[in-house]
Amino acid sequence: MRGMSVSYVRTLDAPLRPPPPGTTGPVGWLRENLFSGLGNSLLTLLLGAALASLAWMILDWAVLRAVWTGVDREACAIANAGACWPFVWEKFPQWVFGFYPIAERWRPVLALSIGAAALVPMLMPSVGGKTWNAVFLLLAYPLIAFELLAGGLFGLTPVETSSWGGLMVTLVVAVTGIVFSLPLGILLALGRRSELPVVRTASIAFIELWRGVPLVTVLFMASVMLPLFLPGGVTPDKLVRAIAGLSLFASAYMAEAVRGGLQAVAKGQTEAGLALGLSRWQTTRKIVLPQALRISIPNIVGIFIGLFKDTTLVLVVSIYDFLGIINAGMQDSKWAAPQTANTGYFVAAVVYFAFCFAMSRYALFTETRLEQAGRR
Repeated sequence: MRGMSVSYVRTLDAPLRPPPPGTTGPVGWLRENLFSGLGNSLLTLLLGAALASLAWMILDWAVLRAVWTGVDREACAIANAGACWPFVWEKFPQWVFGFYPIAERWRPVLALSIGAAALVPMLMPSVGGKTWNAVFLLLAYPLIAFELLAGGLFGLTPVETSSWGGLMVTLVVAVTGIVFSLPLGILLALGRRSELPVVRTASIAFIELWRGVPLVTVLFMASVMLPLFLPGGVTPDKLVRAIAGLSLFASAYMAEAVRGGLQAVAKGQTEAGLALGLSRWQTTRKIVLPQALRISIPNIVGIFIGLFKDTTLVLVVSIYDFLGIINAGMQDSKWAAPQTANTGYFVAAVVYFAFCFAMSRYALFTETRLEQAGRR
């Protein structure tokens, strides 16, 4: 009818239209992240050219011009030669096990296999039994690994720690330092925030003392001067002293990382826990500390990575870690060639990068998973 308005109500959703071309997929990601503007595009091209040049140099040196076979330095002492891989093939077992007796090398392999078999389920969120797994890793596994490596019981031949070396020592020092420094750092962080003056002052003094001296000095003190303060006849093993010094040093930095996470948790979280009838310790353990540790994951992992790399400093107290045993292998006159040192350091860089990159990637995975869980 004339003058009447008729309204139409849609009962079905309009069909979805495809997104504009170039906004999705690899092309869309490149346009958004790498070529979003003129400046970003120029920077991407410059960095891409630099990385491509570096990658080509490494490929040319490590693969194309590399020497792959040989029995001594004569194979690598040629003009314009690249990496000397025969040197690596011969020395790599020593780089892994140090001076550990060849006939007994199955023991560190078994210890590493047991640790990996227990650690992998611990790192997988979908696998249950985390409590028992953690108890095994923290209490039972250290004793099993030490007995396998040191021997002396169950018919195992004793092997002095002076015969340990290489990647095995690096892992022992790093893992032990991480295991001891994290809980000690948490206790120090809680102690620094304690309302008891004695506990707070002692925690602050410990943290500032260990953060105020270089790690090299700590290792020298632990190796040379510590026995002077012990009763006569008591001489701790040199490797144990180095691990203790490294753990205490890292725990001071760990305490500050955790304290930063504790300060980032809102005060209302503590007040809410107390209002629910929880004690102050229960509130800290169940409410505040889990949030603080989640916030502190990037800093904690950074300290772990630094601790893993700082194991190279144990060489100053005559403990041959992975880098130290590589340096020792370079002194072999059989392999005195121009490319020997470069090849050894290249392998060391690749190994250290692999371990550190794996730790950073897993930390990022954990941080993302916890952040998603917190949004639910």
